Amino acid sequence: MQPGRFTELFFLDEATAFSAGHRPCALCRRDDYRRLVEIWADLHPGEERADAIDARLHRERVSPDTRPQRHHDASFGELPDGTFVLHGGEPHLVLGGVILRWTPGGYGMRHPRPRNGAAEVLTPPSLVSVLRQGWRSTVPLFHPSAAEAEARTAS
Repeated sequence: MQPGRFTELFFLDEATAFSAGHRPCALCRRDDYRRLVEIWADLHPGEERADAIDARLHRERVSPDTRPQRHHDASFGELPDGTFVLHGGEPHLVLGGVILRWTPGGYGMRHPRPRNGAAEVLTPPSLVSVLRQGWRSTVPLFHPSAAEAEARTAS
């Protein structure tokens, strides 16, 4: 890692990066960063600079007292595709009418998306709002294994 420079992190896909509370790089993914800033400016007026975005994401993803990842509650029915939730203690991607279990190598088992009830959301609220606005990126939102997992059934 280079102090005072960008964070050299790479993720399975955009949805995974969002769930960890990270935005597109302003240097190597300039078009995606600009698109995020356009959406962000509507959601958080006055916070369009990278430092302000990063500060909000940090507050939303890390508990200041104990430092673990923060989780948020939301209704399953209100979550947009690309949101990560905990289901059975494991991270899952919300995609249409299903949730897909995340693994470091890709998405695995599929489960029906609960119709009612609260979800324990991993993706920070600001990025859930970005996804809700119809996030489009040059980088795929989902790893190809998401499409493969849609064809499999949970046992």
